[in-house]
Amino acid sequence: MKLSSVLIALAIAILALSIWALANRPEAEPSWPERIQGFSFSPFTDGQSPLEKIYPTADQIEADLLLLEGKTHAIRTYTVEDRLFEIPEMAKRHGINVAFGVWIDRNWERNQADMKIFLETAARSTNIVRAIVGNEVLLRGELTPEELTVYLEWARQELEIPVSTAEPWHVWVKHHELAEHVDFLAVHMLPYWEGVHIDLAVDYVVQKIELLQSLFPDKPIVIAEVGWPSNGRTRQSAVATPANQATFLRRFLNRAEQEKYIYYVMEAFDQPWKRDTEGAVGAYWGVYDVARQEKFPFTQPIVPIANWTLLAGLSVLIAVVTFAILLIDSQTLGNLGRGFLAVLVFTVASAAVWVVYDYLHQYLTVGTVIVGLIMISGMIGVIVVLLTEAHEWAEARWIIRLRRPFQPVDLDDSELAMVSIHVATYNEPPAMVMDTLDALAALDYPRFEVLVIDNNTKDPNVWKPVEAHCQTLGPRFRFFHQDPLAGFKAGALNFALKHTDPEADIIAVIDSDYLVASNWLRDLVPQFKDAKTGIVQAPQDYRDGTENAFKAMCHAEYRGFFFIGMVTRNERNAIIQHGTMTLIRRKVLESVGGWSEWCITEDAELGLRIFEQGYEAVYIPRSYGLGLMPDTFGDYKKQRYRWAYGAMQILRRHSHFLTGRKSSRLRHGQRYHFIAGWLPWLADGANLLFNLAALMWSMAMIIDPLHVDPPLVVFSILPLALFTFKLGKLIYLYRTRVDASLGQTLAASLAGLALTHTIAKAVMSGLITRNKPFFRTPKMAGASALMRALAASLDEIFLFAAMISAAVTIAMMQPMDTLDMNLWVIVLVVQSLPYAATLCVALISGFPRLSNRLVDWRRRQEAS
Repeated sequence: MKLSSVLIALAIAILALSIWALANRPEAEPSWPERIQGFSFSPFTDGQSPLEKIYPTADQIEADLLLLEGKTHAIRTYTVEDRLFEIPEMAKRHGINVAFGVWIDRNWERNQADMKIFLETAARSTNIVRAIVGNEVLLRGELTPEELTVYLEWARQELEIPVSTAEPWHVWVKHHELAEHVDFLAVHMLPYWEGVHIDLAVDYVVQKIELLQSLFPDKPIVIAEVGWPSNGRTRQSAVATPANQATFLRRFLNRAEQEKYIYYVMEAFDQPWKRDTEGAVGAYWGVYDVARQEKFPFTQPIVPIANWTLLAGLSVLIAVVTFAILLIDSQTLGNLGRGFLAVLVFTVASAAVWVVYDYLHQYLTVGTVIVGLIMISGMIGVIVVLLTEAHEWAEARWIIRLRRPFQPVDLDDSELAMVSIHVATYNEPPAMVMDTLDALAALDYPRFEVLVIDNNTKDPNVWKPVEAHCQTLGPRFRFFHQDPLAGFKAGALNFALKHTDPEADIIAVIDSDYLVASNWLRDLVPQFKDAKTGIVQAPQDYRDGTENAFKAMCHAEYRGFFFIGMVTRNERNAIIQHGTMTLIRRKVLESVGGWSEWCITEDAELGLRIFEQGYEAVYIPRSYGLGLMPDTFGDYKKQRYRWAYGAMQILRRHSHFLTGRKSSRLRHGQRYHFIAGWLPWLADGANLLFNLAALMWSMAMIIDPLHVDPPLVVFSILPLALFTFKLGKLIYLYRTRVDASLGQTLAASLAGLALTHTIAKAVMSGLITRNKPFFRTPKMAGASALMRALAASLDEIFLFAAMISAAVTIAMMQPMDTLDMNLWVIVLVVQSLPYAATLCVALISGFPRLSNRLVDWRRRQEAS
């Protein structure tokens, strides 16, 4: 690693550690009192739940009370089920008073039985100081105020201690008449549920108490629950963290002592079973965790993450290792590029470490472990894709020099090798093919032949005019019509190779729609003077990019690969060979076995096989020929489907070479580019699975909103971050490297997004199937009608409607008071954008007369 890289890594590491330290600086807060007024007390431990009728044993209850002995004056209970009605007598032995509670709901028979136990226990236990009949009964809508009043009056008649029911403050305000049937107001003050910021929470409680005091001046007020969760969803401005829990409670206890409040801290111990009734946050209200350990310091300054130094050190270690890996074979990357990668790597490493740490500090079940493993695996995948995208961004923009620039070679005509140009055709428009042959006839090159192989065209009116035209062009042009001929384009090219002039040393391949420049061969064939050169490649380019708006978008999208991606790959001799505008040394082509007829992207597969034999490729980012783009959106999608499916075929067939499990002459940089270059397509495939899972999750949220929460914030941020990063990269590089106008950049973005689902389907199919029929990209086929364009996009239209419908339904049904919920709706909308782009491009392609308002690339280049 260069000294500059070490210094950059050191500087960013210091910055990262400083940010960790700043985020975790200790905050002094009032100390926890030696003994508080009271705790809400539910003695259930891990694996126990009143919902499943699994209750704590007497010994477990005794142990909890022993832990609280001397720390609280009182506890509050909620139910008399099982042996929980015995808690007052147990608490008496530990010097703890009890606010005794009974659970009331719609079950009339159980209410009657529980009330009898409740009243009998309350009458005989001398340490029960107040009775609470029902908990949030009106809030849940279990009973009407009139029905609840019956139970309250029953208790007041039977007991000599004060009686009330517990409800949030706003329920008391709403049901003012309820106060006439209680001896005191048992009020819940939980500002987290109301989205109050931690710094305003204590004052909020005081304000609401003052409001109740003004409304009910003759009624004592007991704060029956007051607390803050240590984990859970962010609700508006309320963030659930251990530090915020400690901050709120320590501030409240200090203020409560000043105000002389009677209160019960919600609650003594975490209760994981409450996830089933209150959502995930229900498990985390305890001052002690489920293992009965303190969750935060009672007297020391509060630190958001107590062991942050360990996490910071781990994140720096991961970042340094990742940074070093990214800089392998990156000698030409400038300091700006290294700095860009360093900042990104340290940011991602810190975020990943924090995400895993935060997730592991939840109460995990089998289900949450499985979901967590899936989501963390997805996070790792997103990070890998993001880093490869960042690496390409850095190397495309901030290299100090090209390590493999194109160097012209001058040779005399006598030294120029003979070239055999192969043109494979199948059912192509005769006039188009003849134009291609006329351009070849005009080549400024001394020794070449042209072999036209028409395979499997049935209609003689299509291939015979081409055959006749070859005869008029002279003996250099030979025409073959073969029917049947297996192997699609690869089969035709292998046929041509067998009929190539023995004196030809170079094989050239172009598509049947290309008009080549007259200097194509003269400029590029001399590159084969170097015996190590196996391939010389010029980019694909197009002449119909200004025909209409649709083709202008396609043209803009193509250029990113040929003038950004290919240039970067060429630096490590790892280009993707194209099936047109390509030159191959004949003996190399024959030595690797010719064109692979099993692969529908035989050109890219051949290039990789040639690299595996140790040969070099030369790439020149200059147009030497202009072809035709697909005329319809359906054909455009089929072309990309073929490319992506073929890429998966290649990955599967060559995985042992690409991963180094089998020996080859591939270098590390070549392996990296062939894997990393197709990672975004693999990510599109994974993204399709994510979207289907997102729709199912959203459906569950709609069907069962009380028990199904949106995914955690961190997992919603991941797809948003990747989408934003990729979009930013595309816009930046198109503007700086491709010299694109804003309109061309937006057109490229839209066209690229529109192919996302097509690529995803190809990837998934390519990973589980072996063969797909070759699809020829039709040229000059006539522009499609609107309905035909929309018919080719039905999948995307359906998914777009589903994602938007899910987002709108959730937004209308759910309270949008948590960050998780808002982010999830945003995720659904953002994930629908590729499908929306498909619909948009389909509509544009359905109007072939829609004028191109984008600047012609060639005119733009001439103007510059």
